[in-house]
Amino acid sequence: MFGRKEESWLIVGLGNPGKDYERTRHNAGFRALDLLSAKLGCKVDKGKFQGLYGQTAYAGKKLYLLKPLTYMNLSGRSVLQLSAYYKIPPQRIIVLFDDISLEPGRLRIRAEGSAGGHNGIKSIIAELGSQDFPRIKIGVGAKPHEQQDLADWVLSSFSASEEKDLASALARGAEAALCIIDHGVPEAANRYNGSQP
Repeated sequence: MFGRKEESWLIVGLGNPGKDYERTRHNAGFRALDLLSAKLGCKVDKGKFQGLYGQTAYAGKKLYLLKPLTYMNLSGRSVLQLSAYYKIPPQRIIVLFDDISLEPGRLRIRAEGSAGGHNGIKSIIAELGSQDFPRIKIGVGAKPHEQQDLADWVLSSFSASEEKDLASALARGAEAALCIIDHGVPEAANRYNGSQP
């Protein structure tokens, strides 16, 4: 059982709901969260807070896993609702999401920062009123042509070779989230930032 004063953490995977989006670049966060939920044996299947969530115990803490079902641009609404309900501060909200500035297979972990053009992160910052939450960026590759529409690119699927690189990044992204809880952001960044091992 959870003690009354146990620390609570929230790990959020960003993506768009529905079959059409499952394997797209924008859904890297959802996919990393799926791996994490399997690793922890925690089903993310409770419908509330405009999303799907699960609850488990990890390292003596309460841990919530969340997939917002608002579509990417309104992700913050779901994050705010769950975090406010369970009184989880931004510093203990870890967000997994896609990053087009990184090649598939690379991760970048940050303790805080701006949205960097990512609409899901922009929404979370706006709703929480804070940039001060850890995030794990999962590389999905840059647009091949400057003139290509960004929305079309992030809603495209990966090539077979990219999928191979991505699989490694998704697994390490899930591990990195737990590493942040166990050891803090600097240690997680030290272990997981940059190239594939």
